Amino acid sequence: QVQLVESGGGLVQAGGSLRLSCASSVRIFSSMGWYRQAPGKQREFVASITWSATTNYADSVKGRFTISRDIAKNTVHLQMNSLKPEDTAIYYCNAGVIGSVPGNIWGRGTQVTVSA
Repeated sequence: QVQLVESGGGLVQAGGSLRLSCASSVRIFSSMGWYRQAPGKQREFVASITWSATTNYADSVKGRFTISRDIAKNTVHLQMNSLKPEDTAIYYCNAGVIGSVPGNIWGRGTQVTVSA
C-alpha cells in the first residue's frame, strides 16, 4: 500500500519561505502534486510535476512556489517563497495527478500558517 508522508510545514511571517517535502513508501511513476485546503474552503490545486519533470502551477503561486522531484529518493518538494497570509492552509501531497485533477493517493497533510 502506497503511503505519502508530508513534512516541513510550520509558522512563518509574510514574505518568508518554507520547504515542504513528501516522502513516498514506494517509487511512483505517475505525476505527483500538491494541493491545499484553507479553513472553510475547498481543496485546491497548487502544483504538479510529471515523471519527466514537467511542472504545472496554479496562477496564485506562479513565480513564488517551485515543485521538484527526487526520483531516487521517492520524494517531492515544494519550495514556497514570498509567502502570503492567504497561503495559510493544510498542504496535501497527492499521487496520480492528471493536469490539475488529483489522483486517489493522498498524504495526511501538513499545516502552513503565514502571519501578517
